[in-house]
Order: sequence, then structure tokens, then C-alpha cells
Amino acid sequence: MNEAQKDRRAIAGRASVVGIGTLASRVLGLGRDLVLAAVFPRAATDLFFVAFTIPNALRQLLAEGALSSAFVPVLAGIEAKDGKAAAEAFYAKLRGAMWIVLIAFTVAGVAAAPILCELFASGFHARPGAFERTVTLTRAVFPYLLFMGLAALGAGALQTRKRFAVAAFAPALLNVAMIAAAFTLPSVLGARGYDPLLALAIGALFGGFFQVMAQGPALRKAGFTGGLSLDLRDPGVREVLRRIGPMTLGLMIYEIDLVLSRRFLSEAGEGANSYFYYAQRLCDFPQGIFALALATATLPSLSALAAKGDKVELAKTAAHALRLSLFVALPATALLVALARPVVVATFARGAFDATSVDGTTTALMVQGLGVAAVALVRQLVPLFYALGDTKTPVLVSGLDLLAFIAIALLTKDKYGHLGVSAAVSGSSMVQLVLLAIALRRPLPELRLRILASSAWKTGLAAVLAGLVAAFVAQAALRLPRLPWGASFVPAILGLASFAIAFIIVSRIVGNEEQAQLAAGLRRRLRRGRPRA
Repeated sequence: MNEAQKDRRAIAGRASVVGIGTLASRVLGLGRDLVLAAVFPRAATDLFFVAFTIPNALRQLLAEGALSSAFVPVLAGIEAKDGKAAAEAFYAKLRGAMWIVLIAFTVAGVAAAPILCELFASGFHARPGAFERTVTLTRAVFPYLLFMGLAALGAGALQTRKRFAVAAFAPALLNVAMIAAAFTLPSVLGARGYDPLLALAIGALFGGFFQVMAQGPALRKAGFTGGLSLDLRDPGVREVLRRIGPMTLGLMIYEIDLVLSRRFLSEAGEGANSYFYYAQRLCDFPQGIFALALATATLPSLSALAAKGDKVELAKTAAHALRLSLFVALPATALLVALARPVVVATFARGAFDATSVDGTTTALMVQGLGVAAVALVRQLVPLFYALGDTKTPVLVSGLDLLAFIAIALLTKDKYGHLGVSAAVSGSSMVQLVLLAIALRRPLPELRLRILASSAWKTGLAAVLAGLVAAFVAQAALRLPRLPWGASFVPAILGLASFAIAFIIVSRIVGNEEQAQLAAGLRRRLRRGRPRA
């Protein structure tokens, strides 16, 4: 077994570590959203979700999106060619530059909050006081960008040393801080004449700070212990800047998509932003737990193989990651569509989250769920282009994806409101997937996408049959005698259990290899004991 084969074998195990950490974060994130849904009415959460979206949008541009995708391949290449000391010196220089960039953008964002809110939520002018509250919330939460940028940089450095655990588990601290703030601060702030929603902004800031602090010991252990330095003439820094330009342009196209979706939702009536957000958060579970985890675990391997010019092994590793991604994404799509209402009821239906909220979120979840598989595969394909040094093709495809989103949204939003925006998100993701797959044929002909067909039909068959079983069981559970407590959870729990059992059985019958690989990778990781920090 050569080195590349050993690395592919390890990908499932590394993805499992990232996935477990992300699962912990997503579970806490779901708990956070549950608290927000129960404590604050839809009119209030509409405002905070927009305010929180604005620094998150810039975070994608400056940190977790363009920077990580440009930084990790360069750092991996420097370490492969020049050794660890050179990689650590490069990291210190890039970190110094990022401090300056993040502080500048944070100050500018606080100052330009009214303009940003006008872009994202002009429809709030129709609600008395809503726009002004959103501006205040945006200013309060904007420094979150600084912490997230530094955390993303640290996570990228740890990934190149094959250390995934801390970066995967640290985001859970954000959710812990926001849950604590939601429970303890609204009444305190309200009694002093402040907007109770500011509690969530305070929680976000503390959560971001804790994430950066949590990475410190792991970074020192990995060797990234140097202080800050600044050298824009350094070849590595210049290469990151060269790569980050087109990537940022591509992400700016995505951000236009995000701005338009929020504007459309702000015009769709009270609750539209909240329904869309809660459905999106549920879709983020499979996307974040495994699709993003797999992309994170694979990128260092892809980057190292691309730096060596070994396109044959690069294609094999990419195909392996795509098959694993399909194995999670297709059943996730079937599950979200089949059990949309039971899941929404079990998750959110309490406190201020009434029957109207359940209906609005359920329909949004079904429509957005249809795009989960497309998003998961896009997340595997885009880093492959970056590993090959091609930053222009994803930008071009993103532009076409934006046009598809605008076309679908304009055709559907007036009649279907937040469902039209959800359909535009799912539909444009499918367009993006098709275009990326076509574009990849020239730079990497060794990757023959038809080899995924065998895995796709086996996984798809198991997912569809499991979805039908789950829908039947959940519907039957509604006719069971009502329990004095926990009745809202029964259909969802029985549906999820029956889905898992049916999917595993059918997958074994049709001989799905990915199921065995994932199980073996997790078993190997557990046998080694606790994963490295």
C-alpha cells in the first residue's frame, strides 16, 4: 500500500473526527436555535438573523471561504517542499497581515452598518422600528468577524499538520455562549432600557473569543508558536494574495446571492426570514457534519498530491471523497423531505414557535432539503479546482449560479414568498454542480465521474426506500396513544430510527462499499484512543 493509498484510507477516519466535532457543534447550534425560537418571537428573530448574517457573510469572504481555500494549499506546499520551519515562518507573516485586514474590516463594518442593512433588509422599513433595531444589532455583533477570521486561520494551520479535533470542536463554544446569553441576559438588558436582543450579540462575541483561545494550546503543540510578523513581499504571502483575489470574487458573487435572498425575504412578510433560517439550519446538519468535514479532511491531501503533480492519485482521492459525500448527502436529502414536519415539530414547536411557524418552516425545509446533495458535492469539487491552482473556473461557475438563482427567485418569490427563495437556493446549487462537473473534465480527465454511478445508484436506492419507510412509520406514530410528555418527539424519533435501520439494511444488501469504509475508519480512530488535539 503506497502513501497515497494510506492517506485515502485515513480520510474517512479524519472526516469522522471532524464530523464528530461538528456534530457536537451542530447539536448545540440546534439547541441555540431552539432556545431562540422559544424565547424570542418571529418578529425579533427576523432582525437578529439578518444582523448576524452580515458579519458572517464577510467571514466567508475573509476567513473560512477564500482565505482557507487559498492558505491551506500554499502552507501544505511550503511544508512539503521547504520543511516545517519555513511553513511556520510563513504562517506568522500571514497571521500578521490578517490582523490588520480583519481590524480594518471590523471598524468599517461598524461604521457602514446602516448601508449594509439597507442592502440586506430594505424591506424592514415597512415595520416600525425594525430597521433601526437591525442596525444597532449589526454594529454590536460585527466584531465577531475578527474572532472568526483568526479562528479560521488557526484551523487551517492545524489541518496541514493533520490535527482536526480542536478546530472541529471549538465552534461549539459559540453556541454554548449564545445559549447562556439567551437565558440570562435579556431580562437584565431590558430592565436597564437596552434591547433584549443585544443578549445574542454579546453571546456571539464571547463565543468567538473563546474559540480563538481554545486553539492556542493546539497551535503551540503543532509548532505554530511564533509571534506576529508582516512581510508582503514573502513569496508565500504573495501566492496566497494571488489566489485569494479570484476566490474572493467568486465568494462575492455568492454574497450577492445572500444579499438578494435576505432582501427578498425581508419583503415576504413577518416570519419569512425566520422560516428560511430555521430550515437552513436543519439542512446544515448533514452538510456541516459530514460534507464540510470531508472537504476539510480531504483538502490537505489534495493539495499535497497536486503539489507533487500526481494527477492519477489526485483523481483517485477526489473520487473517493465524492463517493463518501454521496453516501451521506443522498440519504440526508431523502430524510429531510420525508420527515420534514416531524423534525420541525420535535425541534422547534414550543414557546413562541406556534403552528404557523411550524407550517412555514416545514415547507421551507422540504424545498431546501432537495438541494442538500448538490451542495455537498459542490463542496467537494470546488476545493479540487483550488488544489489544481485553478481559481478562475469556480468564479465563472459562481456567476452562472447567481444568474440561475436570480431567475428562479424572480419567477417564484411573488407567488410563493420564502418558498420561492428556498427553491432558488436549491435549484441554483444543482446548476452549479452540473457546471463544475463539466468544467473539471479538461484539467483532470483522470477523474471519470461515471465511476460514481455504481455508488450513486446503490446509495440512492437505499435512501429512497428508507425515506418511504420513515414517512410511513412517522405517520403511523401520530395514531399512537398520546403520551403525557414527549408526544411531539415520538414521530420524529421513530421515523429517524426506522430510516437508519432501513438504510443500513438496504445498503448491506446492495453491497455499498462506503458504509463499510466509514465504519472501519471510525473503528480505527476509536481503537487509537482519544483523537489528537
